[in-house]
Amino acid sequence: MTAEHALDDPPLAPVRRTANKVPEVTAYFWIIKVLTTGMGETASDLLARTLGPIPAVALGGLALAAALAVQFTLRRYAAWSYWTAVVMVSVFGTMAADVLHVGLGVSYAVSTPAFLAVLAVLFVLWYASERTLSIHTVRTRRRETFYWAVVRATFALGTAAGDLTATVGFGYLGSVVLFAAGICVPALAHRFGPLDAVTAFWTAYVVTRPLGASLADWVALGHTRGGLGLGLAPVTLAWTAAIIGCVGYLVVSQRGRRVLAATGKPQ
Repeated sequence: MTAEHALDDPPLAPVRRTANKVPEVTAYFWIIKVLTTGMGETASDLLARTLGPIPAVALGGLALAAALAVQFTLRRYAAWSYWTAVVMVSVFGTMAADVLHVGLGVSYAVSTPAFLAVLAVLFVLWYASERTLSIHTVRTRRRETFYWAVVRATFALGTAAGDLTATVGFGYLGSVVLFAAGICVPALAHRFGPLDAVTAFWTAYVVTRPLGASLADWVALGHTRGGLGLGLAPVTLAWTAAIIGCVGYLVVSQRGRRVLAATGKPQ
């Protein structure tokens, strides 16, 4: 599923060339996105068990801040920087949802709609400010700030939603099937129905989080919890290796870049 040019800002006479700060949406994008969601889920749990919840959250927060700082200093999309930031958002987003549930006792039935409300507010503010939610035009500091705020909210929401379905009867494997079917809905609605590309993209983006997290949990967790029992550390390392391999391919092949025409002022 890819976002279409027709839904970007109206074309204006090009004055300069500027690079987008996020990758083109291709099959590689969705594969790495699912890998990062699963790796973030198991890595977060592994860090919390190894270091303790508070040190793990502190380390995750510092790593996220460092990754985003690097991402914001770059003038164009770079695969290694972008996907490092996504991985850190995934790890910290999992921690944020888990802290609410484990540390503060907030149920997933409460945190899931709460994170959904936060995401909705961010979308409203982004659109009110920029008049677009298209990822094809993330080339100003303000749009990039909105973009990463939304990404962080989607990861926290997806973590809570995946854990919610896993604990209300679906289990981890059932959640994988549920969200795998769910991600087909915006794809088909966009391809054969009235759903616009931007809405379809963000809907699928949200659903990939619980899909990847549920898949990783099912593979890593023990049989008593309905999983295959391969372990948090092996799954984290395996998915990290897969991410490094995919991103390395993108760096070498230069796939995922997009250079856009722009006017001298933000659209």
